[in-house]
Amino acid sequence: MKTRIRNLLAASLLAALSSLSHASLSFGSNLVVNGDAEAGTANWLTYDSYSTIQSVSYGNNWVKPSEPGPGKRGSKMFTGTGAYAVAYQMLNLGGPSTQALNYSLSGWLGGWAAQGDNALFYVSFLGDDGSEIGNASIGPVTSAERRNTTGLWYRETLGLLPVGTSSLGFWLSMERQGGGDNDGYADNLAFVLQAPAQVPEPASLALLSLSLGLLALQRRRASHS
Repeated sequence: MKTRIRNLLAASLLAALSSLSHASLSFGSNLVVNGDAEAGTANWLTYDSYSTIQSVSYGNNWVKPSEPGPGKRGSKMFTGTGAYAVAYQMLNLGGPSTQALNYSLSGWLGGWAAQGDNALFYVSFLGDDGSEIGNASIGPVTSAERRNTTGLWYRETLGLLPVGTSSLGFWLSMERQGGGDNDGYADNLAFVLQAPAQVPEPASLALLSLSLGLLALQRRRASHS
């Protein structure tokens, strides 16, 4: 499934770049818009001739509120339509990143009972020319990993945003492997960048060194008094 997404990217990045939304680099907040399906499928675009994703209510037809899933799951979740559903959104970071930044890619993914239907969430790191310079993904959560239980399970991966990343592509895909419905499930999708650690200025380092020296001197005097 990951190979299939990469093949899609190779064929579609130039077209997808035309749908870029713009945002200043934001730290500590979710950069995926409507990752929880509460706004329907707003901000998610269907790729080419593939089937669409859909926003459905938790309940008997999909995942019951009592079944495994996010503690704060709201009322909606994503699932697929057709045999293979692909949706994406693009985000322009306002210029290439100049240093490696920590990120987390996370979400709740799952499926129905013993069926092999599944979901995958993929982020593509794109350079100025639209070429992919890195990627990360979570999922799919297989029926064996779910122990043939209907529901969603949390997945997360951590990494470093490649230097030179100018935009991000978020891709959500659901694959039907059995039954009539596409029961690849997803909810609470998130991508979060962390602010770089602050390096003290030389003057601050000098003050810190002086303070530590005075503290050590005071302790020595106290020990001899």
